Amino acid sequence: MRPLALAAVVATVVATMVFGVRAQNPPAQGGSAAAPASTPGQTTQPARGRATGADPYANNATPGTQTFPLAAAAGKDSNARMVAPMGAANQGPFDPATWKYGPAFHPPPGAKVWNPVKLKMMQGGKVTGGTFFGAGDASTYCAMANAGYDFIWTEMQHDQRDWETAARIWRTCPHAKAVPGVRVAYADEREIQHALDAGALVVVVPTIDTVEEAIAARNWTYFPPLGRRSAGGGQAFDAAMWGGVPGGYRNTVNDNIVLILMIETLEGLKNSDEIAKVPGVTALFAASGDLGNFSGFRQGTPDYERAINIVHDSTLKAGVRLCGPIAWRDRPDFTCFQAGSETAAISRGVAAELGPLANTQAKPEVGPFAERR
Repeated sequence: MRPLALAAVVATVVATMVFGVRAQNPPAQGGSAAAPASTPGQTTQPARGRATGADPYANNATPGTQTFPLAAAAGKDSNARMVAPMGAANQGPFDPATWKYGPAFHPPPGAKVWNPVKLKMMQGGKVTGGTFFGAGDASTYCAMANAGYDFIWTEMQHDQRDWETAARIWRTCPHAKAVPGVRVAYADEREIQHALDAGALVVVVPTIDTVEEAIAARNWTYFPPLGRRSAGGGQAFDAAMWGGVPGGYRNTVNDNIVLILMIETLEGLKNSDEIAKVPGVTALFAASGDLGNFSGFRQGTPDYERAINIVHDSTLKAGVRLCGPIAWRDRPDFTCFQAGSETAAISRGVAAELGPLANTQAKPEVGPFAERR
């Protein structure tokens, strides 16, 4: 009797599990539990929070049931390089130079800008970015992000943090008052796509010397057709970040990214007119420290001021924004600023809070604090 009893118990458990699975995954309308097969040019509705992509067959829930009517026949050369399928927008021999980009990722008609930094720039307002420099904890970042800045300039050029840390910090409070921004190390596919896939909406690229570097920065920042950003996914596509924006992240993000290129060298000054004209560039940043570093002159001297004015003139000719340090908020035509670091903000905040009580510590005559100034 014992084997029979054991078998009955097992059968009961299995039946319960099957019923539970069916309850969690109810059959599609019409009685079939299988998801409908995709048809060419159509995608099934993605699960909530899941990113959509260019491939309508990405989620094949029923292997062996889908058909691909426009696919090449097995073992046969389709001659697709020379002849397009009937109804294709691009006819004749395949040629990237004449390719007509398709409408799959066009923003919806009337789509509005949802990045407040981009919107404020378009409205002519002055934009500020607080510099998140040395801290690695999300609580400090989120406090800065809700302190009043427009974006947070997360420092990835001079600080030691890695992209995993940056991504973790950004996803802690993605919808804070200040949007996630970053200064990457250089105009590089890995650097910029790590930043964007993690959710950055403001990208600052340092030491741009040539038009070629400016184009590279633009290419890795924007999706086609303007750039060459790969649609590889990342937390930026999640519903908790930008996956739920009106019109969809992939379709609207090109209109919402802010790309700031830094002019820091004599070579950058030489080419700044053409750099500013690269399509997709939102602003040039006149680098206050490094323009002195590379020119050998300090702020206020004629040679230094000439360098800053060259960047100024380039932005006027190109019709893009002009950025600099927050100390230059009163310079003519500067409307985009990098503010101080988290440590500087803490010092200023404490001084403002304590007023005359700040730095009034007692001075012992002995011990480790006796020499404190």
